[in-house]
Amino acid sequence: MATIGVLTLELRIEHAHSLKEKRQVVKSLKDRLRHKFNVSVAEIDYQDLWQRALVAAVTVASDHAHGERVLQTVEQEAAELLGRQLVGVNVEWIA
Repeated sequence: MATIGVLTLELRIEHAHSLKEKRQVVKSLKDRLRHKFNVSVAEIDYQDLWQRALVAAVTVASDHAHGERVLQTVEQEAAELLGRQLVGVNVEWIA
């Protein structure tokens, strides 16, 4: 049975002094994760705050183990790309 995994990434972008600067960081992250891992990615909260972002990456897999590997790899890539800007990670499973 298919499983759906949702990886939530909380970002604190302290160097951003405008929404434009924040959106550059978020867009770069979203584009990289989409293209490299074929996951759906969206900014889901804090759209109007300059230095915070909540981004979700979602995968649908044929089995839980495969979905877990995909999201772990996405998390590792985000951590490498963002460094200390990544302040929180959460994973949820549906089905």
